[in-house]
Parts: sequence; C-alpha cells; structure tokens
Amino acid sequence: MKTEAADLAGDTPTMRLFALLEVFASKDQRYSLQALAEETGLPKPTLHRMLQQLESAGLLQRELDGRHYGTGTRLRRLAENLLLNDTHYGARHLVLRHLVDEVGESCNITALSGGEVVYLDRVETAAPLRFYLQPGSRVPAHCSASGKVFLAQMNSTQRRRLLSHAPLEKYTNKTVTDIGKLEKEIKRVQNDGYALDDEEFLPGLLCIAVLVPSAGGPSDQSNLCVAVQAPIMRLSSAKAKLLLPAMKRAAQALSRIDADAPPNRQALA
Repeated sequence: MKTEAADLAGDTPTMRLFALLEVFASKDQRYSLQALAEETGLPKPTLHRMLQQLESAGLLQRELDGRHYGTGTRLRRLAENLLLNDTHYGARHLVLRHLVDEVGESCNITALSGGEVVYLDRVETAAPLRFYLQPGSRVPAHCSASGKVFLAQMNSTQRRRLLSHAPLEKYTNKTVTDIGKLEKEIKRVQNDGYALDDEEFLPGLLCIAVLVPSAGGPSDQSNLCVAVQAPIMRLSSAKAKLLLPAMKRAAQALSRIDADAPPNRQALA
C-alpha cells in the first residue's frame, strides 16, 4: 500500500522522521531514494535530508551498495528493549515460571532480531545442572530451536536473504551448515510445528521450541517463541516431545496476553 505524502507531513520535523521510520518498519525490504519517493510521494531532496538525519542517528543504515537503506542498529535495539521492558513482561514471566514448574527445566521466551535469536525472558530450573543464559543473550538462528521456528515462518526468499549474507558457523559437530540440509530441516519444522536443537549450538544441551501464535490470527507472523532447555542427560529428543502439550498451553497463554484478553486460568492448569 502506498504511503501518501500527507502521512509524512506531520506537525513537527520529529514526527515526519518518525513517519518515515514507520515506512521501513512496515515491510521486509531495503529502500532506495527512488523507491521511497514513489512510496511516499515526497520530493527526493526532502527525503535525502531525512535519510541523512536518520542515518547519522544510527536509526537507519546504508547498505553496502551505497544506494539502499535499511534499519540501523539503534532502531533494532529500541525494538528489542521495548520487547524486554514492556508492560506485559510481568504477565509473561508468570506464564514462563508456571511452565518451568510444570516441566521441571529452564524455559525461555525468545524473539528474532536481525539474524539472531534474542532471549527476552528466562526462568531457570532448580535442578543442580543447568546452562546459564540471561535475558538479552543472543544465539544464532540456524542452529537454535527458536531460530528454526522463526525461519520456518519465512518464505524461501526471506530465508535465503537472511542466511546467505553470513557464513553458517559450525558450533558443534552436529551444527547444520549446508543450506540444502537446513532447508530440509525447516520443512520438517513447518510440518511438525516445533523445532529441536540437539547439541547443535552447545555440546550437551538440548532445546525444543514452539511458536507463540500471533494475536492477530494465523495469517500474521509471530515474533515470539517459547522454548525449553536442558542437559541431554536429563532430556532426550523423545522426552522433549512429551513436553509439547504444556509448551503449547503456555504459548496460547502468552498469545492471549499480547491480545489483552483476560487470562484463562484453566489453560494454565
């Protein structure tokens, strides 16, 4: 949908810059000056000045070709901090704590940021042997359970764009670094509705993740996962699959929080 120039008129220069950021946030694409002029209807000199301001502030960044612009580090950090510190955090944390009590292992809420998975929240198990990963920690998308779930939501073009611009690092002897093999794994995730990381990121660690349904409905992509992590001596892939009903109940509860629906206590029982 084309953005009218009036939408970017605003009352102040700050609001006009904010409206331009909204254009970038609304689509998964990089914009050239010409494309932005066609999208917004604004004159190129005006857009050029706005882009320079946003680039100097770290909110947008120029791509390597020098012609296209994308979201900058500062803007991505802002989005992450909103997820980490929003007013729903307490309610989400209670759901996560209940899930840990139910399954007996450490659990995470995660989101995709750039090409990495960021931990928005985590509750540790009381078991003596565990892996410590704090909120704000980042893990690669290609060899993490949550990352595979997020990749499975994308179309092939989006997935290829994300994975092709950086080497797929091999963290363990189980890490899949071949794009073709990873695509087969993504197809399995799409069919099964969950993803496993079986010692692909850290030796001795198994993780299983499911998507938190979007509050907007099945047609909307979600950027939240719920995951369970444990040492392989306590959690095998077969045993992890037995946790899926509890994980899916937690995912539904998290989705209702984002939709501002009243909590269903029975769903958390």
